[in-house]
Amino acid sequence: MMKILGIESSCDECAAAVVEDGKLVLSNVVATQIPLHAKYDGVVPELASRMHTEWIYRVAGEALEKAGLSPAEIDGVAATAHPGLLGSLLVGLSFAKAFAWARKLPFIAVNHMLAHLYAPRLHWEQPPEAPPEYPFLGLLVSGGHSIICRVDNFDAISVLGTTVDDAAGEAFDKVSAHYGFGYPGGVYIDRLAKKGNPEAFRFPMPSLRKGDHPYDLSYSGLKTAVINQLEQFRNPRAAAGSDREDIAASFQKTAVEILLRALFRAAEDTGLTTVVAGGGVAANSYLRSRLAERADLRSIFPPMEFCGDNGAMIAGIGYQYLVRGDRSPLSAAASARVQGFKKRYP
Repeated sequence: MMKILGIESSCDECAAAVVEDGKLVLSNVVATQIPLHAKYDGVVPELASRMHTEWIYRVAGEALEKAGLSPAEIDGVAATAHPGLLGSLLVGLSFAKAFAWARKLPFIAVNHMLAHLYAPRLHWEQPPEAPPEYPFLGLLVSGGHSIICRVDNFDAISVLGTTVDDAAGEAFDKVSAHYGFGYPGGVYIDRLAKKGNPEAFRFPMPSLRKGDHPYDLSYSGLKTAVINQLEQFRNPRAAAGSDREDIAASFQKTAVEILLRALFRAAEDTGLTTVVAGGGVAANSYLRSRLAERADLRSIFPPMEFCGDNGAMIAGIGYQYLVRGDRSPLSAAASARVQGFKKRYP
C-alpha cells in the first residue's frame, strides 16, 4: 500500500490530503479563503498567496493527523504545478518539495486540470461501482477553464474545444458580482435559479463562424447580454416573477446549454458515450440534470467534495505517476498557464 500526500494551492483553496493506492481517501482538508475574497467579488491573487503561506503548514499537518499517519509513513508527495495563480502555486509547490526533500521521498508535480478528471476514481470507503474506462470525453469547467477533451489515459488528453474568451465559471462570478447575488457566483446563481423562470430572458448563444471552432466555447457575449443588455432579451410571454431569480435561472440555462451544445457535438463526432465532468462548475445542479436526461450517454461526476480544488485528486493522480516510475526534479517550476487550454478567436 502506497500513501501519497497531495498538496493543492492553485487558486484560493489551501488543500492537503492523503490517498492510499490512488483511490482510497484517508483525509481531505480544504481551508477555504472565500470569506476573505467575498468582499472583492473575486480572488485577489496577492491576498491568496499570503494566506497560503500562513496556512499550508497547518493544513498539511491536519491532513496527516486525520489520516492517522506520521510524516514517516508517507511514501510520496504530489503537488499542483500548473495551471493557476503563480504566487499561490509557488507556495504549495515549494512546501511539497521541502517535505519530499526532508524525508527523501519521491516527488511529482502535476497538472491540476488532469487531476479533476481523475477525481471520480476517488472514494472514502466504498469504491464507485464502475469507474470510467478510457477513452472518454472530459468536460472541465471552472473559474479559469472550460475544456472539452478526449481522455485516453490519466495523463493523456486531446483538447477538442476550449474557451476563446471567458471561462464558464468566470462568467458566473461576473454576472453574480454585477447583480450582487454573492460570491462565489456559481453557488448563489444555482441556488437562486431553482426559484426562477429559465424562460424569462432569452439570452443569445454564441456563433463562432470564423475558422474551425466546432467544439469551442465563448461566454463574453452572454456576459455582456446579461449585464449590459438585459431588457433586450426579456421574454414578454413569460410570467412576471422575481427579476433576481429569473435572471439567475435564464443565465444559468444559457451558460450550461453553451457547454452542452459543444459537448453533444463532440460525442456525436467521436462516438464516445462516456462523459466525465470535473471542476467547480461540475457541481452545478442544472448541468447534472441536463446530462442525466441523455440516456445514450453515461455521465460521471465526482462526489461534491471533489468537484472543487482539493488535495485528494492531486494525491490520487500523483500515485499513478509515481507507480509508473515518474519523478519530478526539485527544480520543477510552477506555471500559470498550459498551452492549448485556451484559444484566441481569430
